[in-house]
Amino acid sequence: MKTQIRNIVLLITAAVISLLANPVIAAKISDQPRDPRGRLQNDTKPLKVFVLAGQSNMQGHAHIRTFDAMSLDPKTAPILRQMTDAQGKPQVCENVWISSIGSADQERIGKLTAGFGAEARGPKIGPEFTFGISMQQLLDEPILIIKTAWGGKSLHTDFRPPSAGSYEFNAEQLKNFESQGKDVAALKADVENASGHYYRLMTDHVREVLADIERVYPDYDPEQGYELAGFVWFQGWNDMVDGGVYPKRDTAGGYDLYSELLAQFIRDVRRDLSAPNLPFVIGVMGVGGPIESYSPEQQRYKGVHNNFRMAMAAPAAMPEFEGNVVAVQTGEYWDMDVVALRARESKIKQQADEINQEMKDGGLSREEGAAALDKLYASIFSPRELVILQESTSNFDFHYMGSAKIMAQIGKAFAEALVAIEQDNR
Repeated sequence: MKTQIRNIVLLITAAVISLLANPVIAAKISDQPRDPRGRLQNDTKPLKVFVLAGQSNMQGHAHIRTFDAMSLDPKTAPILRQMTDAQGKPQVCENVWISSIGSADQERIGKLTAGFGAEARGPKIGPEFTFGISMQQLLDEPILIIKTAWGGKSLHTDFRPPSAGSYEFNAEQLKNFESQGKDVAALKADVENASGHYYRLMTDHVREVLADIERVYPDYDPEQGYELAGFVWFQGWNDMVDGGVYPKRDTAGGYDLYSELLAQFIRDVRRDLSAPNLPFVIGVMGVGGPIESYSPEQQRYKGVHNNFRMAMAAPAAMPEFEGNVVAVQTGEYWDMDVVALRARESKIKQQADEINQEMKDGGLSREEGAAALDKLYASIFSPRELVILQESTSNFDFHYMGSAKIMAQIGKAFAEALVAIEQDNR
């Protein structure tokens, strides 16, 4: 018996030696990742999956032409270097894949790079770009992002969580409808159909991607499995400006309904995606920047903006969400340099308007008018300031100026917040 066992062992050993002698197999084995002790690593970590959801600012309206201006700020110059390759083109993340719906007419999938922001007049970025870049650096493992974002959508109706039921008009709204002679029954039917429509689109798409990850992430190994590792919510504009749904929005507690709905949203997302402890980041609406720095022209918005920001952040302070829901104040990343330069620009507005009017009336040619404007601006702004003023923004203020500098910092902050949750819960 011992002789038989010895012979079997010798045969197995010879077979292994023969396999290792095969240059192809030997090369494959030598290419396997090894730990610091030289042992082959068996990387069985589940694929990290992150869901990003919201409205137009989650879509992202920062045009890539605003990238270069980031180099002029010591805070964002290092981020820009991560966002671009050696040729200065947008970086392509080799280990981060994305499926995005809502930002374009059709689903967009592929390796993460610039261009997954809002499609119109792009290419643009949203928070997803630096979110993925930062996650890739922080985790050093493959990542899948599922992004669902549609412009102009509310939490009170469009993303309304199922547990909240259908939206019901308040007494003041019903009174206004009747006084305007509107068909109240038809309006109620419409809002009932609309309630939660985009919540369902969101969760359905997440399930669809997770059911066939290889369609989006070709290198996915089903035996590896996946982990829903985080959810980022970046929305709010349509609720903030809706005086009908929030008639007391300029008073303390005027947005309490939003806080209640967002808490229900978190619970329902976790239930419907079967992830009861899913880490959750709330991107608090920060259009306008820090409230304490509001200009005289912004003071009329101060109360409403402050009340809404407090309401958005409120669920993060609820005991049931302690340790796995955090609020990121995106107003901290507002570009105050642009604000200051615009204030100076207002001093030459009348002169600029006169030059533009002369061009319109034919008193100046296009070339002459452009030269006059260039001379006017050069008289009060340095070349660096002109780049910041004229090239760092590409959209409206409610779209965070269409600024890559702002959006890049926000995406990075979202990633860091989720990783901090994971580390704190170890």
